[in-house]
Amino acid sequence: MRKKNSTNWINEKKITANCGMGYTLNLIGGRWKAGILWAIVEKGTLRFSEIRDQLSGISERMLAKQLDELEEDELINRIVYPEVPPRVEYELTKLGVSMRPMLQQMSEWGEMHQKQTEEAAQ
Repeated sequence: MRKKNSTNWINEKKITANCGMGYTLNLIGGRWKAGILWAIVEKGTLRFSEIRDQLSGISERMLAKQLDELEEDELINRIVYPEVPPRVEYELTKLGVSMRPMLQQMSEWGEMHQKQTEEAAQ
């Protein structure tokens, strides 16, 4: 957690307050959040282990942290079933579902860009 009086934190708050794109990138930015959202978009409701299996290289601690942040930002719902052993699933909220077209476009653009830059490098 960053200090709330750091220059970085103050600048982030200014950007997210005045720029819709900056706000969105702050919500889904970083190494894992977009991948987590995309896994749920593609597969539907998933359990923790299923999300982990979709994202090679993510630690359980980092996945738990990212899921908590996405839930706090109201992009996913955490559903806990009162069973033994406990079962927890994650699904998109209405806000999360509304991001589907944007995430699809980002995925397609990324694949196109990657292909073009790989071809240019050859």
